[in-house]
Amino acid sequence: MRILGRDDVRAALNGLETTVLDAVRTAYLLHGRGRSQVPFSTFLRPPETPGSRIISLPAHLGGPAPVMGLKWISSFPANVEQGLQRASSLQILNDLETGYPTALLEGSQISASRTAASAALAARALHGDREVTTVGLVGCGTINHRVAGYLTLTHPAVETVVLQDAVPGRAEALAAELSETHPGITFRAGDLAEALTAQTVSVATTDSGYWLDLADFPGRPDGQVVLHLSLRDLNTSSVLGAYNVVDDTEHTVREQTSLHRAEQETGHRDFVHAEIADVLEGTVTLPEKGTVVFSPFGLGILDLAVADAVLTAAAAAGIGSEVSGFDPGSHRVTGTPATTGRAA
Repeated sequence: MRILGRDDVRAALNGLETTVLDAVRTAYLLHGRGRSQVPFSTFLRPPETPGSRIISLPAHLGGPAPVMGLKWISSFPANVEQGLQRASSLQILNDLETGYPTALLEGSQISASRTAASAALAARALHGDREVTTVGLVGCGTINHRVAGYLTLTHPAVETVVLQDAVPGRAEALAAELSETHPGITFRAGDLAEALTAQTVSVATTDSGYWLDLADFPGRPDGQVVLHLSLRDLNTSSVLGAYNVVDDTEHTVREQTSLHRAEQETGHRDFVHAEIADVLEGTVTLPEKGTVVFSPFGLGILDLAVADAVLTAAAAAGIGSEVSGFDPGSHRVTGTPATTGRAA
């Protein structure tokens, strides 16, 4: 079994952004065509740490290069107060013929990259032919850090990015960091109202209180795309007042997401207008006015696709370690006489 630790994954992901975008796009299209298996994820919520959870996401992705495995990801928001990353993750890949594990990868960077890539890919598709010059980031953690980088690829005309965070100093710090890596773009901290006037807005916070009412910010542009990555930031009226696109309706409208609460209040799911695969296929007519909200639950097939791309890049570069002892081998133990229970 090949093992890729944190530094191995980081090295393999370096310069792999275009490949990751292509892998995510292909995974979405295959899912839309019924070429995947994505069982409902399971949530483990330890009582010792309220608000924390560990999620298990098994998946199988078909197509010309099939892959299957499991994502095991934890989210412990209190980690941030200790200077630690909120999320940690492992990705396991299995052989499709024997089921034996073939790779174990540190998964938090894979998860962040696929989240960011899926958000940026959706933003480009949902804007259609519109040129995007302004971006707003609400929440300045790892996810929006990655989102900013991928949006510069899918929105090549972007000029200004406004960052907002509830924690003082975080927006300024991220703006300074992004300014160094993307010198042609203006990154600056601003308040929530400023961030929400952008053409594309990515909302990725640790607040699950359904706190954001888009109607409180009337200056937002027509055709605005809101990337609702945390799934529990928007209130119900914001969901019901928007054109809603999801990655998978059955997955997104559950587990007390904002869309699940909207379903509970209305008794239906008519407010879900499209899935992203249909948008990418070009079979959906998008509205020219109003707000488009993309709420991705985060399908395990995306992690599989990105993990497979990382594994391929790592193998080509000689990154990672090969470890024996995970192949169970034959069902017979050699060298041990068989006993039948009968006398000779």
